[in-house]
Amino acid sequence: MNLTISGHHLEVTPALRNYVTEKLDRITRHFDQVVDVKVLLSIENQKEKERRQRAECNIHVKGSDLFAESAHSDLYAAVDELVDKLDRQVVRHKDRIQDHHHAAPKRLM
Repeated sequence: MNLTISGHHLEVTPALRNYVTEKLDRITRHFDQVVDVKVLLSIENQKEKERRQRAECNIHVKGSDLFAESAHSDLYAAVDELVDKLDRQVVRHKDRIQDHHHAAPKRLM
């Protein structure tokens, strides 16, 4: 899995990088065919302080690309929301690609 963490208008500290990496491990636990992950952490210059910290993520998995974004007043809380959204998407994607159709039993004549 290729992991790219970048910051826009902020410096990505080792503690922040470690936090994002630990949170993204949950996604690889549910689905092991993750090829590439790109995380963008940014601070918006808005007047309202509520949704200023943003976290965005693109995940390239076998079969499709997944995208999620989250905004919060705290960057760590934005990362938590982001990983929750991505986790739901990955589980749903895994459920879709699994073959749920069982072969019909052969009839004996």
